[in-house]
Amino acid sequence: MSKSLKNLATALLSVLLLGAGNAIAATNDLSAADAAAVKPFLGRWDLTVKAPDREYPGWLEITLKDGQLHGLMVGQWNHAEAVLQISVSGGTLTFVSPQDEWDRKDNMPFEGKLTGGRLSGTAKGPDGAAWTWTGERAPSLKRSAEPKWGKPIELFNGKDLTGWHENKTMAGKSWTVANGLLTTPGNGPELINDRKFRDFKLHVEFNCGPSSNSGVYLRGRYEVQIETNSAQEPPSHHTGGVYGFIDPNPEPARTPDVWQTFDITLVGRTVTVVHDEKTIIDHKEIPGITGGALDSHEGEPGPIYLQGSEDGHVLFRKITLTPAIE
Repeated sequence: MSKSLKNLATALLSVLLLGAGNAIAATNDLSAADAAAVKPFLGRWDLTVKAPDREYPGWLEITLKDGQLHGLMVGQWNHAEAVLQISVSGGTLTFVSPQDEWDRKDNMPFEGKLTGGRLSGTAKGPDGAAWTWTGERAPSLKRSAEPKWGKPIELFNGKDLTGWHENKTMAGKSWTVANGLLTTPGNGPELINDRKFRDFKLHVEFNCGPSSNSGVYLRGRYEVQIETNSAQEPPSHHTGGVYGFIDPNPEPARTPDVWQTFDITLVGRTVTVVHDEKTIIDHKEIPGITGGALDSHEGEPGPIYLQGSEDGHVLFRKITLTPAIE
């Protein structure tokens, strides 16, 4: 084939491919009518998934961008991930959650309807049984004025686990207190404070051992990460990050066996994290719950909880909370 004929053939092929690509894109774009049908489903949703043995919290954000429907989800575990499929047809929402959100070997399909501003439907459990789920619109949690602060409360007395209880959903060794130090068990239960709070300032002193991992859950729903074993993971999984949502910047050095501090302020869903007197998250919005949350009821107060289910050992020696005056 001559050079001119080759050029002509290449040009024709490019036009054909471009036309095919536009046709494919058009089939994926929502019509005006479809976009109107989707609109009531858009936004953030706090989910409660009911399995035969217990309830699991979840979170879903549905957005419409450039004619395409998108979903971002947090399930039982892991961090916020894009759903694999999502659509609205005949008033029914369907989406498929990645398998690692639910600690299972296959992906998890959901189906539901919107009635009176509330989502409800069914999901397929790992054994094929039907689970039920509901969704409430996630609250904005915005305050009309800056909070006033009350008196500091020492959550850890340096002697024992008074004021705390273990969540025994995971087997393993218990937390220990010795020489004024509270120590994670490593692959054991979570440690949950008995009191619940809404907005607060929290001071935490911690020492993370080599290849270790823990976290501080705010209201039992939003994890601020502590680790020396997640260098290969995204920045939001590193020390000081809000797991899966907000990167620490600048990122703290990964230094095992060194005492460090967090000073965390949570007002509504706005968080500031100061690590060793350096601000690494400055008034950022937390979009939703993180994996491992106790529940998804974001409008309610919740406890401080310390993660004990991960590897290694992390020590805590001071945990001081200053509540906002309601």
